[in-house]
Amino acid sequence: MKTYSNPPKKEWDDILRRPTLDTSQLEATVAGVLKDIHSRGDAAVLDYSERFDKVRPAVLQVSAGEIAAAERVLPDHLKTAIQQAARNIERFHASQQQEVKVVETMPGVNCWRKSVGIERVGLYIPGGTAPLFSTVLMLGIPARLAGCREIVLCSPPTHQGGQIHPAIIYSANLVGITKIFKIGGVQAIGAMAYGTESVPQVYKIFGPGNQYVTAAKQLINKAGLPIDMPAGPSEVLVCADDTADPDYVAADLLSQAEHGVDSQVVLVGFSDRLVQKVKKSIEEQLRDLPRADIARGALENSVAIVVDNPQEALDLINFYAPEHLILSLEGAEAFGEGVINAGSVFLGNFTPESVGDYASGTNHTLPTNGFARSYSGVSLDAFVKKITFQRLSAEGLRSLGPTVEAMAEAEELIAHKRAVSIRLKKMF
Repeated sequence: MKTYSNPPKKEWDDILRRPTLDTSQLEATVAGVLKDIHSRGDAAVLDYSERFDKVRPAVLQVSAGEIAAAERVLPDHLKTAIQQAARNIERFHASQQQEVKVVETMPGVNCWRKSVGIERVGLYIPGGTAPLFSTVLMLGIPARLAGCREIVLCSPPTHQGGQIHPAIIYSANLVGITKIFKIGGVQAIGAMAYGTESVPQVYKIFGPGNQYVTAAKQLINKAGLPIDMPAGPSEVLVCADDTADPDYVAADLLSQAEHGVDSQVVLVGFSDRLVQKVKKSIEEQLRDLPRADIARGALENSVAIVVDNPQEALDLINFYAPEHLILSLEGAEAFGEGVINAGSVFLGNFTPESVGDYASGTNHTLPTNGFARSYSGVSLDAFVKKITFQRLSAEGLRSLGPTVEAMAEAEELIAHKRAVSIRLKKMF
């Protein structure tokens, strides 16, 4: 992790550049897989599962017996933890539901908007180096609350027995997902995008994944199928002053660095003394970290920056637009009011990013790679469409009609004008 002291703004772009990959060849490979799945359906899915995941499931869909078995083998303490997290996530996302409000824009003209769940959604849950059962809760719960009629979940089978990790199955069943498929990688995205003999076609796809899954999502998005958001490697920016505990800050940085060698972590501090203490703690904590090699790879992409004052720190944060932002500062809440570009913000020394990843209630599916400048994280809104309605009385049309006639005539759309004029003539 390289340290910079008060770098000028013109250098921020180079210093904070995210790791990049040449995806041209990767996209060509992924496009070929997607095309084959579109053409051959289940047969292609099984072939690629055998090729990439080294397993060929006899049946793609998880059975009721497998769901029951997953619940039996999962330790009680983990089930209790998952249940608590699910309650918090549900409580937070349920608060995002909105009542229909009818607005009378003028006498006799009533307008309103109604949220309708997307009929079919697909959730991709990684299960390779880390089985992300927490993502099942983060996506499955708002999908159910939104009223999505069909929720399809795909996750890669393990090499041992060709089963999905039991925590993923248990979490899916807990939140009401019954269509669970043993499919991973590009083949899962293709199956949900196009539909196969076993997997229903969905209307929007959610969930994280490796570079192949990300490329597949981007390609099907270009072809017209919506996805949750542009995705990239995980990242965190920690802004800390001298009231911060260096061990806490080091742990927060490592919690994201262990995601993958292409992750990036950034430390913004107000003194070189704090930065050096944090870097020392990072080295100490790496000694017994199981994913230390991965974290060290991410740290090579990462930087520490010393700034002079809070405004410079705030400007840097909003320039970077981090996926996760931790403010280990005195007066963190007041400072946080100035944040306009971030996926999710964690305030104070006792709010590690891990709580948002798992159980505080907020969603951990967040924009990366600077997309927090224009994208929000996943919420209930991501699973609904907003349909507008309007109803005019005779009085309303008499009042509003001349306005519409004048505007339609000015735009030379005479049929639009007549749709009003014919009604008005018959009314008088």
